[in-house]
Amino acid sequence: MLLRFTKMHGLGNDFMVVDCLTQNIHFSPEKIRQLSNRKRGIGFDQLLLVEAPDNPDADFRYRIYNADGSVAEQCGNGARCFARFVYEKKLCFKKTIRVQVMNKIISLTINDHGHVNVDMGEPVFSPQAVPFRQSEQTDGIYSLTLKERTLDISVLSIGNPHAVICFDNLSSDQPLWQTDLVEIISPEIQQHPDFPEQCNVGFYEIISPDKINLRVYERGVGETMACGSGACAAMAAAFMKKQVGESVQVHLKGGMLTIDWKGPGHSLYMTGPASRVFEGHIKI
Repeated sequence: MLLRFTKMHGLGNDFMVVDCLTQNIHFSPEKIRQLSNRKRGIGFDQLLLVEAPDNPDADFRYRIYNADGSVAEQCGNGARCFARFVYEKKLCFKKTIRVQVMNKIISLTINDHGHVNVDMGEPVFSPQAVPFRQSEQTDGIYSLTLKERTLDISVLSIGNPHAVICFDNLSSDQPLWQTDLVEIISPEIQQHPDFPEQCNVGFYEIISPDKINLRVYERGVGETMACGSGACAAMAAAFMKKQVGESVQVHLKGGMLTIDWKGPGHSLYMTGPASRVFEGHIKI
């Protein structure tokens, strides 16, 4: 069959978006790996599927697959692209839509400047929710022993699992944007037995109470230009340590996201751009 798709990105975190409302298609892990290959396929970090919901409170269902074919529970940059896709394709005429992801419903709003605001829900710091195999700590900071170092990390769920490290506490003779520690340490953390389902790994650097720099090594993908849920996790971790205020600009390699959170008991909101790259057809 000839499959219609749209290539999109959120700050360089790129996606193949497929309308499964009007097309009947099954993607095997092998097929996803073929399509995600940047030399022999379309090339993307995640595949996003637009489907009909099975929850009456939602307008759509949002299914996410990583480049390696594995399932992802959440993708913040993808959520913004999802909202722009369904609006531009006239699959929905609402500016605010409710979307069913694997384990919850999220709200997406397209604002007047073309950016999309995503209600990511409340960050969950319980180790069981991640999951993470250590006893809960009152300060939310855990010690993780790797091959050559022991790190203090924050562990939380933004609908998907995150380990967050404050780069300021690492001994590095290189700045965050140039250091090779991200590529060295992240796979060790992801595959640590305390993370039975692996995790996304973020390294953040405090610039001011309303600005941080961030690099994210995503589960099933590797380092990406940007990670929306990773930006949310980093802001929440820094907020809980009283390093930042309630509104933070998170600067990633691909650009900037604004994260707003008032703390426990409140939803966290992410705002940023979503860009269409091209429309295409591919024979499946």
